[in-house]
Amino acid sequence: MRLDLEHLEYVYPHGHRALDGVDLTLEGDRPVALIGQNGAGKTTLAKHLNGILRPTNGRILIDGVDLATADTAQWARKVGYVFQNPDDQLFLDSVRKEFEFGPRQLGFDQDLIGRRMEQVAGLVGLADRLDDHPFDLSPTEKKFCAIGSVLMMDTGAVVFDEPTCGQDKAGNDRLAAIIARLRDQGRLCITISHDMKFVTRNFPRVVLMQHGRVLLDGSREEVFAREDVLKQAYVTPPPITRVARQVGLEGPVFTVSAFVDAARRAKAGAGI
Repeated sequence: MRLDLEHLEYVYPHGHRALDGVDLTLEGDRPVALIGQNGAGKTTLAKHLNGILRPTNGRILIDGVDLATADTAQWARKVGYVFQNPDDQLFLDSVRKEFEFGPRQLGFDQDLIGRRMEQVAGLVGLADRLDDHPFDLSPTEKKFCAIGSVLMMDTGAVVFDEPTCGQDKAGNDRLAAIIARLRDQGRLCITISHDMKFVTRNFPRVVLMQHGRVLLDGSREEVFAREDVLKQAYVTPPPITRVARQVGLEGPVFTVSAFVDAARRAKAGAGI
């Protein structure tokens, strides 16, 4: 899967320029996080990837095909989008029906839907809730119901909009497992997030946006080493990364084990 955004611009009807000439390529199976303060253009950009929004100028190519020449069904087969608020996405009277709806629209046969149902329901933790109404689920379960309904369509790319919002540690761990599964299946995961701990633990590539433009695009190590640009974009690194920087440890540090290793190297280098 390859997504090319070329000179992408988007101006909302009230005149706000949300995207201002974005050039970006997203490809392969390496998970990528879009970060930046509110209003940076992350969600506006993501909603262009499957045709929810149409560019004011520029274009989007999916595997070389201009989205302007494709119909909605073609978009839906290529890129799935999970909204931040599951109430904006769920509309049927059982989890099972939510899971079945997308693949049925895409022409999947019932045997394939059944096999995918078993796999996806287990992955999102709803195998025992398939016959429950989505609005009887907890907020966390509703979010995973929305995720499951998109995963059912087996798209080459999946976009998550703030998936950790309202999640506890167990929910974040399940999200991490889903992202890893998508990578193992060769599918592209694009995630909008303000949770820098979650970003640094799960996304090897990070794109930093501000005012509708891309400020940085690189590995998490490269992006979080640019303290000056992060500060300009009002993005705060994870606490352990900030502590490591304050005590003078080399390179961005994202985990406790990495902190300990960096401290040992610093100690050995100092001859202590």
